[in-house]
Amino acid sequence: MDLRSLRYFVAVAEERHFGRAAARLHMTQPPLSRAVRHLEADLGALLLHRSPSGVTLTAAGAALYDEARALLEQAERVRARVAAAAGAATLTIGTLADSAEQAGARLAAAFRRRHPGVQVRVREADFTDPTTGLRAGLVDVALTREPFDDTGITTRLLRSDPMGAVLRADDPLARRETLRLSDLADRPWFRLPDGTDPVWRAYWNATTPGGGLRDGPVVRTVHECLQAVLWNGTVGLAPTAHALPEGLTSVPLADMPPSRLVLAWNSADANPLIRSFTRIAAAVYRAPSRESAHT
Repeated sequence: MDLRSLRYFVAVAEERHFGRAAARLHMTQPPLSRAVRHLEADLGALLLHRSPSGVTLTAAGAALYDEARALLEQAERVRARVAAAAGAATLTIGTLADSAEQAGARLAAAFRRRHPGVQVRVREADFTDPTTGLRAGLVDVALTREPFDDTGITTRLLRSDPMGAVLRADDPLARRETLRLSDLADRPWFRLPDGTDPVWRAYWNATTPGGGLRDGPVVRTVHECLQAVLWNGTVGLAPTAHALPEGLTSVPLADMPPSRLVLAWNSADANPLIRSFTRIAAAVYRAPSRESAHT
């Protein structure tokens, strides 16, 4: 059992599908399937229930998933400490699952031109951590979305995205030009797990922090949210510009605050690479230079 096998398993567990996990890992599906089967043989336990529509975790798989995530995060901390001790120039960027594509070719090319000798690592977080590992010390800078508890964190706005309700294409409300939250009051909404940042959790449930939550399925990833909409008619939320799978559509929400795509970093971190990265990203996005620090 090695870290690569665990990383493969975690990707499959989170995507619930070998094909999507392979795409996320930038590899083909057959070697990924073989690696997971080898891991199951090594542990002597079935980790996944496989079906034509995807996979689900067995009890053993659920236990391994929690432990594997903890081990991978510890390995990242070790790697960062060794790199710091060796004096190597590195920058670790955290991305939220839905904003991973935002750290795209233009930003990477611009940063490489300015800092050709810097090693960049990208860490993708699921929907339960809006800081993408920033608070845990796993990343230097996060490309994420507000709102969340930003105590001790500085943010820089890149873009504000209007939000829409994600519905099945055959939903009667899908034919509307716009919707209001009150139009969806009797619908189930997805919820994020207990322990998730309450400001973040309330936003994606269209409620207020500290108040009651709309009832609905608990999800950890964007994919799980979209599947809840497709299979159960749950209301999802997404920026209106986001592409959606076949069978789903987005209707603009007139009274939903926009989702702010931001860069975030620890206010006490004086790493000059972070400042340089934020300036380059702001130029790439051609966003207003708005920066705020929170204590």
